[in-house]
Order: sequence, then structure tokens, then C-alpha cells
Amino acid sequence: MRIVVQRSKAAKVTVGGEVIGQIEKGLVLLVGVTHDDKIEDAAYLADKIVNLRIFEDANEKMNMSLLDVGGEILSVSQFTLYGDCSNGRRPSFIKAARPEYAVEIYETFNRLLREKGVHVETGQFGAMMDVQLTNDGPVTLIVESK
Repeated sequence: MRIVVQRSKAAKVTVGGEVIGQIEKGLVLLVGVTHDDKIEDAAYLADKIVNLRIFEDANEKMNMSLLDVGGEILSVSQFTLYGDCSNGRRPSFIKAARPEYAVEIYETFNRLLREKGVHVETGQFGAMMDVQLTNDGPVTLIVESK
């Protein structure tokens, strides 16, 4: 799994002009799944992300986690994270998992985040989505399970 983590002051995702997910302070996650990802990958990343110390403490040092600050998550499926642009000008998405497999891993990942006590909003798997966020910092990281 590959996830782009963005610290956010506020974010929302819309489909067809309708807001389907919205958070205040927290993290926006763009979540990509590849063919050999397993439930263990989802569990590893769920734990990693909620405990990443990327929020500022009273001394303005990145010392606090999402759990520490009571933040929320907006999780958006993003198969294009496995796009390969090394040949030609059109990306190849052969490394992205098939939708019927990816959705299972993605939904399990979101469930595991919720089980850690985090409020999680999501986009709509497979839909064309508009994502808006106010990136806080900006802080943007990439985490992977492999």
C-alpha cells in the first residue's frame, strides 16, 4: 500500500456536486493499493498513520499524533498512486490492484482506523471525486507498507 498523508486544517470530498465526506483538523489520506497488498499491510499503515507525530506541540515541534490532537481522517481511494510514468507519456496503471480486490483492502484499512478511535470520512471508491483541502504547514508525507 502507498498512502499520501496530508496534514489538513479542513477538507472535503464531493461527488457530482454533493459533499460525501468532510473533516476539520486532521489528515487527508490518498490511499493506493497494489496486487500483493494484504490485511497486514492495512493494519501496519493504520497504526503507523494514527501514531505519526506530525502535529505541533506547545513548543511548535512536530511531537503530537493524530490521536493526541483528536484529529479526523478523510480517506480517499487513489489508484493513480501506482501509476508508472517511466516509459512514454501516458502512465501505466498495471501495478494498481484490480478494483474488486482494492476495495476490500481499502475498506478494511478504514475500518481499522475507526477501531483505533478515529473519526473517518471517506470518498466514494471508484468514483470521479473532487477533493478540497487546506494543507496545514504544508505537511505532506508518503508512507508505504513495503
